[in-house]
Amino acid sequence: MSFRHIVRIAGVDIDGELPLVYGLMKIKGVGPRIARACIVKLGLDPRMKVGHLSDEDVEKIEGFLRDPLGYGIPAWMVNRRKDYETGQDKHLIGSDLIFVARQDIEREMRIRSWRGFRHSLGLKVRGQRTHTTGRIGPVIGVSKGKAKQQK
Repeated sequence: MSFRHIVRIAGVDIDGELPLVYGLMKIKGVGPRIARACIVKLGLDPRMKVGHLSDEDVEKIEGFLRDPLGYGIPAWMVNRRKDYETGQDKHLIGSDLIFVARQDIEREMRIRSWRGFRHSLGLKVRGQRTHTTGRIGPVIGVSKGKAKQQK
């Protein structure tokens, strides 16, 4: 088995010099917890470099990322629980994750929920303060009273 400098896993080119955990985390939708679970369930060495993976190992990893629940991963570890359309627990990666997140935002905007309304106005959605932060555009800032009087 030869060392490969670039390995393609789930449609993402990953540097072969990275340790396996960090290499898997380069895939959108795969964090440290699901990457670690993948390595443990498939019986791979966590200290192994991504470049040393065989083609069979890459196929096993891709199969795991498509359906981690089939490998005995608990439902609380997946990133899409109770999907809006199907009601199933899923784990989405890559462009599927981006597409579904965009659909969720568009649905909230269409039904005019509070979150959808905030999204449509381009404001903060999760309850953050907006008095001083979250300003967009060329903002000068807050000028004090004496500075205004001198002008």
